[in-house]
Amino acid sequence: MGRKKAKKVKENRLILSKKEDEKLSRAPHSFVFYRGNVGGNVMDLTMDVRRMMEPYTASNLQVQKQNVWKDFVAVGGLLGVTNILSFNKTQQNVTLRLARLPKGPTLYFKVKNYTLCKDIVSNLKRPQTCEEQYRNPGLLVLNNFQDKHKEGSKDINFVDPHRLCQSMLQNMFPSLNVHELNLNNVKRCVEFSVSEDKSCIEMRHYSIAVHPVGISRRMKKLVTKKEIPNLNKFDDVGEFLMNQGDGSASESEAEPEEKSKVQLPQKMTGNGNMKNHKSAVRLTELGPRMTLELLKIEDGLCEGKVLYHKLISKSEAELEQLEQAKLNKIKEKEYRKKVQEQNVKRKEDQKALNKEKSIQGMKRKHAQDGEDPNAANAKKTTTWNQGRGGAPTSKSNSFNKKRNQRQNTSETGQELY
Repeated sequence: MGRKKAKKVKENRLILSKKEDEKLSRAPHSFVFYRGNVGGNVMDLTMDVRRMMEPYTASNLQVQKQNVWKDFVAVGGLLGVTNILSFNKTQQNVTLRLARLPKGPTLYFKVKNYTLCKDIVSNLKRPQTCEEQYRNPGLLVLNNFQDKHKEGSKDINFVDPHRLCQSMLQNMFPSLNVHELNLNNVKRCVEFSVSEDKSCIEMRHYSIAVHPVGISRRMKKLVTKKEIPNLNKFDDVGEFLMNQGDGSASESEAEPEEKSKVQLPQKMTGNGNMKNHKSAVRLTELGPRMTLELLKIEDGLCEGKVLYHKLISKSEAELEQLEQAKLNKIKEKEYRKKVQEQNVKRKEDQKALNKEKSIQGMKRKHAQDGEDPNAANAKKTTTWNQGRGGAPTSKSNSFNKKRNQRQNTSETGQELY
């Protein structure tokens, strides 16, 4: 019986591991880095955004100065990366480039204002930060991206920048299945909100906490606190709960708004957060905070057709002229490539023809001299090896024989004298 149970446990673990692997492979992954000399504040902003995108991001990504965008695209394709966020700083402002791998589109933002995590947390009276919050992805909240006034005035070539930006932001975070979602894993939320005048996008990052409602402050002390408060001054618990003095008014908190009260569909962590009971959702900002202005949208990956530009507007004739110039440039490039291939082939054929002519001329010369071409080639090879420091050749051997004969002749003459 025990063996069957252990076997069943192993099978269940295998099924869960396969589901986790499938979930991990389907989740969008990202690279967050900076390029150029950006300064310490933008470096910290990059690290904060990288932490916000956890756990599906490269937390320990090391970027070298010689790395270019093609390097990140090539490595990202192997690692399953779907989004790239790149910060850069010019003399005027800070820019953010958001690209979708592998073929785009690419969104260019101007970072008008930003606040780092350390500045936000330092100004909070009770910051809510812990490592457990970043084990699961944050919940994405989008606000005011759809423009109802422009719904009916669209043509087939019109590109709604905010609608496209909404789609890009949705693809940065994993989708949620409401039926399988565990509310205890939802610890954070990331909000992108478009301003009323549609000029900029506000980004906020919050931690989510749930507290029971409908009970007094003193009851919360008994229910939610792990340590029991000091009851030495009271005869029983009822007197502690009903007493209005002892600073109870100063300890009281403001009653949460009705909008923040929800009925929990499942039990959550924390005393008092029971299923089908009302609880209040409280958000505490974690940071970073950014105000983004959408400047440009390109069709490809940092290249291609410009779908939207906030500062530059072109007429239909100018767009057609640019498109025609682009097509002409592509055709010219293809023509140059074709001509280059033909030139390379012609040179290779000419080289082979010259080599064949050279071989035929050598054979004719050897035939006229009455020598064997193979023997002549062997003789040349022997001489060449001697020049490279190889073994002594036949030519060097004859030279040594003549030198020995001269030495013997001189010794004979000395004996005669």
